Amino acid sequence: MRQALTLLLDDITSWARGWYIYLEKRLTSLGGRFEVYKGTLVDVLMARRGSYQRPFLHFSLGVLFMIGVVSAPILANSYPGTYAGNVQELESPSAILTSLDDPLAFGIETTESKKPRDQVISYVVEQGDTLSTIAEKFGVSVDTIKWSSDIKRDSLSVGQELKIPPVTGIVHKVKDGETVQTIAKKYKTDSQKIVNFPFNDFADLDTFALNVGQSLIVPDGVMPEAPAILKALPPVFAGGTGQLLWPAGGIITQYPVWYHMALDIANNAAPGIAAAEAGVVTDVQYLRYGYGQHILLSHGEGLATLYAHLSEIYVKPGDRIARGQIIGRMGSTGRSTGTHLHFEVRKNGIIVNPLPFLK
Repeated sequence: MRQALTLLLDDITSWARGWYIYLEKRLTSLGGRFEVYKGTLVDVLMARRGSYQRPFLHFSLGVLFMIGVVSAPILANSYPGTYAGNVQELESPSAILTSLDDPLAFGIETTESKKPRDQVISYVVEQGDTLSTIAEKFGVSVDTIKWSSDIKRDSLSVGQELKIPPVTGIVHKVKDGETVQTIAKKYKTDSQKIVNFPFNDFADLDTFALNVGQSLIVPDGVMPEAPAILKALPPVFAGGTGQLLWPAGGIITQYPVWYHMALDIANNAAPGIAAAEAGVVTDVQYLRYGYGQHILLSHGEGLATLYAHLSEIYVKPGDRIARGQIIGRMGSTGRSTGTHLHFEVRKNGIIVNPLPFLK
């Protein structure tokens, strides 16, 4: 009888261990596949600008819950607890938290993060405010505040409410039949700037169709009756090191700003794109969204350049590229409204202002 019971227990142990090994291999395999396709999944979620966010989060939480239910008994058997003392001997978490009441004593300090503004906000005029000081405070032009608040004069009254857009330009309510291109033309700016502003939404991300009645931020736009504003070059432009070559000739339609730290160079002739410096091709992508068809070059010492929205690509990953070599052709693929080059400079993986590197 005892021998039969021993054999039964051995069978159960072997059966449980077999399931443990099987589930471990399956979970490892699923984890490996997830890592392989994770980048593609992130690209799709970014391209749809969060439209899949809620169902994706719900599905992910459901999967994690199921994994927890299945793996909890296995983990409990594999890694049993080692504490065998009296539970009352354990120190209360509240006692630990009490000892941290003074965070400065431990060098802990809260830093307030400045989130970029994504919409129009209201501001109530205070004593001593002027249009100039308010514009400087929020980083927009005086005319931007006047246009959004529909005021004609420069004087302000204490308690007066002003509308402050997130960037210099126009806040436009879309009417039936309007497109990104017609709105850009109306307000004397480039349609790509409207698309580049990350908080503008579209009914269709492929055609940039708009919803009637939606509010659209038009960066650097001016009212039709106002003279067009010629934007001056940033001061750092005159002091560029010349470490990098200009990748293409054309008109600069957008300079680096906080939401678009890159240069947009437009040219309807779609010229060839030159490598700004010698390096190695680390990535080539043929996408229909975001950067579109683009190339990433590594130049060593943490410096890299990215060339986006190309119509043709002449290189592949691993190719060694000479300074000035033609690597592709300007185009309008991905998140683009016209033929132009989106040129980025990255230092240690961080996108930085490209102007200091160009002469």
